[in-house]
Amino acid sequence: MDLEKKPEPEKQPQRSAAPAEPAPAFADPRGSLRASDADRDRIADILRDALAEGRIDPEEHSDRIDAVYRAKTVGELEPIVSDLPSTRTRRDSHPVYEDDAADADGEADSLVAIFSSTTRKGRWRVSRRTNAFALFGNIEIDLTEAIFAQRVTTINATSIFGNVEVRVPENISLRGNGSGIFGNFEVVTLEGVDPQAPVVVVNGYSVFGNVEARPKRGKWITDLQGKLRKHLGH
Repeated sequence: MDLEKKPEPEKQPQRSAAPAEPAPAFADPRGSLRASDADRDRIADILRDALAEGRIDPEEHSDRIDAVYRAKTVGELEPIVSDLPSTRTRRDSHPVYEDDAADADGEADSLVAIFSSTTRKGRWRVSRRTNAFALFGNIEIDLTEAIFAQRVTTINATSIFGNVEVRVPENISLRGNGSGIFGNFEVVTLEGVDPQAPVVVVNGYSVFGNVEARPKRGKWITDLQGKLRKHLGH
């Protein structure tokens, strides 16, 4: 007896395997970290030294500084200096002055003159950074007899209806970056003959005021060569 053949079930078309969903992309924890003031200062220090060493010009320095203070995360900060040597690289490639490494993270000196006058001169130890603020006042910073404890010294000067004057010896390097709004910002650029001479960088701006930095004629660091021999081990 012939058994009635049951119809074979229709073959269901094979479905192609769904592509695996990509793993969620997580931002680099370090790169997404909110930038602190110390992070911004570190990047600004690298830019300051790059300007002092002639790696970038004042206009590029200004553009990058603007980007530093607009950045919200560490990941946004790092590309700003990706083409520049770090602070550690510079320290390894140049002789340093007294306690340069120890003073690297030291606090900045502050000079303030509000309806008053402030003067810093004579034999004094210059900090790595000095902030000068004059509001209807006058600040005089005389470095001609000062002791430079590091190769690069930065002075951040702000003058509002006031005056900030910086005087330096003739045998160091003097550079600056700033602007004046209904005021004057003037830095007389100076290049020391010795490539390892101290470098003073004056940054800032004036509003209805004056910021001025220039060498003082006849004033020299008399023991510059002695310091160099000491730190070079000669």
